[in-house]
Amino acid sequence: MSDQLDPVDRQIIEILKKDARKSYTELAAVLKLSEGAVRRRVRNLVEKGVIKSFTIEVEKDYAVKAVTFISINPAVPTPEVADKLIKINGVEEVYEITGARDIMAIISVPSMASLNKTIEEIRNITGVNETNTSIVLRQLRRP
Repeated sequence: MSDQLDPVDRQIIEILKKDARKSYTELAAVLKLSEGAVRRRVRNLVEKGVIKSFTIEVEKDYAVKAVTFISINPAVPTPEVADKLIKINGVEEVYEITGARDIMAIISVPSMASLNKTIEEIRNITGVNETNTSIVLRQLRRP
């Protein structure tokens, strides 16, 4: 289907991929077309199924973030557990650490229910003895 698109349709798609909130008027100004012509082209792209939806991208900071400290059974190699942890959905980073715990995992998920599911998956890994999770309330970043 995309091979049937003309350069203007392709340009509309590229603009909308970057910012789906662009108005027909804004598109028309960039494309040097009338607002009505742009409206018709977008409607045709939707009707043909070329444009399936208009969406938004949410900044990752809106997710629930947590830090989970994990104690490992000494009979199970820590790197083996770490390799399994990083494959769990929601686990962004895994650190093997010193101190009272063996591993620290950084988790970022869309909801508390997802966090509970991720922690449950962590607890089900062979060799995990204990988890201690702290939810991130606020994050500061260096400019």
